[in-house]
Amino acid sequence: MKFTFDRDAIAKELSIAQDIISSKNSSSIMSNIKLTAENNTLTMTATNSAINFQTNVPVDIAEEGTSVVFCSKFLEILSSLPVGIGEIEFIQQMNDIDDTPLSIRIKPVSKKVRFELTSLTSEKFPDVKAESDADYFDIPAKELKNMIQETTFAVSTDENRVFMSGVFFEKTEDNKFVFVATDAKRLAHASTDVTTDVPDFFPVIIPTKILNIVSKHAPDEGMISIAVTEESIFFKFGGYKLSSSLIKGQYPAYKRVIPQNQEHSVKVLKSDLVDAIKRITIMTEKNNERIFLNIQPGMLRVMSSQSEEGTAEEEIPAEYADEEMTIAVNYKYIDQPLRVMHSEQAVIEFTEEMRALTLRPEPAANYFHVIMPMQKD
Repeated sequence: MKFTFDRDAIAKELSIAQDIISSKNSSSIMSNIKLTAENNTLTMTATNSAINFQTNVPVDIAEEGTSVVFCSKFLEILSSLPVGIGEIEFIQQMNDIDDTPLSIRIKPVSKKVRFELTSLTSEKFPDVKAESDADYFDIPAKELKNMIQETTFAVSTDENRVFMSGVFFEKTEDNKFVFVATDAKRLAHASTDVTTDVPDFFPVIIPTKILNIVSKHAPDEGMISIAVTEESIFFKFGGYKLSSSLIKGQYPAYKRVIPQNQEHSVKVLKSDLVDAIKRITIMTEKNNERIFLNIQPGMLRVMSSQSEEGTAEEEIPAEYADEEMTIAVNYKYIDQPLRVMHSEQAVIEFTEEMRALTLRPEPAANYFHVIMPMQKD
């Protein structure tokens, strides 16, 4: 096996593979990446047993073949070489006795340096299914990435609630794609209209890792193709093919916790509230994330809890004309959804101080966040 390649093109794909594979144990076969060179194309395959990745890169092949190398070390070698170094040779040396791989030689054509990596036989690499025979459907990349960013931060980290550690994905009867994430104390809900013919599929729970990888590496323009089966989800965009096992379990009946009618609402500039929370939480203790929202006509006062170091409060202008109320909340449950909203204004809707409140952009869009208040004492 022998080919020459461009440093930047291969390094980019290796970095995606490294996001996926297990690198805690260098002796694990899944800390490696499989390289298949044929027809002047290098197919790169990686897996961590739950997530699979495959992509193709044009290369100049002198001898076709397959190799398995330690991904992070290969990436480290390429990262150590200067940008624009030109062609790099990749040569797999074989054992003359049994024709098994011995090592990989990596050598820039224009520089007197070479590296040798241990090579493994491809038979040891697990079978990877990065593409499905199921029907694919398309979602605009920008809208899918928005939905991912608007929900993944709200999943549960409770190891006893594995079924809540991913994002719930469904196609609704009114022809919308919906993403939902919850940790039982708050709920993030994002949706987008279905604009193409989409085959029916049962609602599924998607691990956040595959969603974050898609969000990080997919372009903002164009479409992302998705296929859903009983046990897996598949994504295709650009030259990439990704798949992931789904999370098993019964997702909570999330619609029951979404308030249908809120009696009051307060509108603020999103930047005012984000900045106020940032300043006020300087005075919150590490183990106490509670703040208070004191809502009065024309004003929202953000206040910290009493700590050994002191307190803080800040008043910001608000559109509100009802009775005064004070609501205690986890400040992260306000701050995190605000940071993924694309509007200049935000609205907090509520009925009573101890009932769930709704945080949404203004004007209303396909995203909202439901937050359970905390005890004030």
